[in-house]
Formats: sequence, C-alpha cells, structure tokens
Amino acid sequence: MIHVQNLTKDYGDRRAIDGISFHISEGEIVGFLGPNGAGKTTTIRILTCYMPATSGTATVGGHDVFTESMAVRRIIGYLPENVPIYPQMRVREYLHFRGKLHGLDRSARQAAIRRVAELCWLGDFIDRPIYQLSKGMRQRVGLADALLHDPKVLILDEPTVGLDPTQIRETRNLIKELAKRHTVMLSSHILPEVEATCQRTIIIAGGRIAASGSPDELKERIRGGSRLIVEMTGPAPEVTSAIESITGVKNVQATSSNGWNRLIVETTRERDPREDIFRVAANRNWTLRELRPEVASLEEFFIQITAQQATGQRAAGRGREVA
Repeated sequence: MIHVQNLTKDYGDRRAIDGISFHISEGEIVGFLGPNGAGKTTTIRILTCYMPATSGTATVGGHDVFTESMAVRRIIGYLPENVPIYPQMRVREYLHFRGKLHGLDRSARQAAIRRVAELCWLGDFIDRPIYQLSKGMRQRVGLADALLHDPKVLILDEPTVGLDPTQIRETRNLIKELAKRHTVMLSSHILPEVEATCQRTIIIAGGRIAASGSPDELKERIRGGSRLIVEMTGPAPEVTSAIESITGVKNVQATSSNGWNRLIVETTRERDPREDIFRVAANRNWTLRELRPEVASLEEFFIQITAQQATGQRAAGRGREVA
C-alpha cells in the first residue's frame, strides 16, 4: 500500500532523510519511530504530499506522491501532531466543511459525520465550539476529520497526545479496529503504545532506517542471546560458579541480600539452560524462588539504536575535523 524507495530530502546543506526505503502492506499497523530530528515528520509530509522529496520515489495505493498528489490525498487520512482546526467553528460545522473539501454531498457528509462522531466519542461535543474543547478533545476532532472520507490509508502522528489514560486505551483499541478497513502508519513517542498496537515497527535515526521488524523481533535483537532472572539461596560464590559452568550460560551478574542471591544470567541463543539451573538448585538443596526470562522492551531497543546512531555521527564528525 505504501512503497518508499531511496527517498532523500535536503534542506540546503542539511540532509533530513538519506535514501530510506520501506514498504507497508495493506491492512498493516506499522509504527514509525525515531528521536527528534530523525526525519519522521519530513517523511510523513512527503507521503501526504505536503512537500516534495529531493530524490527517490514514493507511492501510496499505487499513486505517485509527486505526480499524482490529488489521487494520493483522496485515499489518505492524515492526523498531524498539532491538529490545524478552526477554533471558532462548532465541531459539526467543521466536519461539514471538511466533508465538502473531500467532495462528499450533503447526505454523504451527514452519514460520515454520524459515523466518525460515534467512532471518536464526539457525540456529547458535536455542537460545541472547538475553542471550548480540551487538547485531547481537539485531537479526537482531528481523528474524526482524518476518517471522514473513509480513506484506505491512515497516517497518524502522535494520535494520543493530550488524551487521558482511558482515552488512550480507547484510541489504541480503535486503531486496531480501524486496521480491519484501513492501512495504518502510526508515529508516536509513547513506545509502550506502539508495542501494544503495531504489528511491525520501523525505526529511523539520523535520516536512515536503523531497524525494522515486529516488536518481538526487535526486542530479540537487543542482545546476542537473552537473559534470565534467577533468585535462589546458597553460598554466593558457589551459586555463581555453579551457574556459570552450565552450558549455554555466557555471563552471570549476582547480588546478595538477606540470604538470597539474585542473578542476571546472560545466555546464548543456541541453548536454554533453565532446566539445568533447576537441577543444580535441586541437587544442592538450594531453594529456587524465581526463574524466568527477562522481558525486554521496545524502549530498550530504541535507546540502544539511537545511542549507536549518535555515537556514529559523533565519530563521523571527528573524522571530518581531522581531515
């Protein structure tokens, strides 16, 4: 549904995005992540036909964003981070206005407004002036606007900004429901939200694609293997030595408190040593209170990737200075 190939954007001497390529299939929910200044917003603005690229190609629904911009706009619903709405209008009035711009006739507009008002929980606010609404409510109006013409593709930039926890959960469920009818590209700084919502994640850093995959695949890449959390009794040196001798264990970090040893056990991908750890504890009569895999987070991977990118940029800068 969305295909990007070697896309580059320069602002004078500064390269905002540098030859990025990715695709998003029909019906996918894809998270598009990156630190501030990574190139996320620039990429989104190119895909939504707000600005041209310097080079490369991009298509949405088979339409070229550079030569068929009006066709692209007809099939995209775009929610920017800062929703550009007219505060003096009432919500219903604003949605009627936006429906006209989308080419909907009066009966189609009325039906569409009823549909999006229900989807975005606007029923109690539909006749209020927009300036009276909170930021979270304005965000809902922006989402309703993006859905008004029933687009094939939704591009959502920070869709839960300003929402309370209950509204965030409702919006997360709504996005999952929308994926049954729409392809969704979601940009957010709230990584647990992306982890809970998206089937696949693309991380951009320094204007380049740093990683791509499902949240689980990315978390698996944090380390060469995985880590186990172990808590057991026993003499600390003996416990550490016994665990380190198990095949598949790479390293053991141990701390002791009140007779308990808490171990972080790094393991290889090839072998799961949990059964051996259990047998060691049983054979030596050490009480085993906890034995579980450490749950990695998308946030850890994100921090690792962006830190590596920053280190690489600093090294490149020093290289240019030396030259």
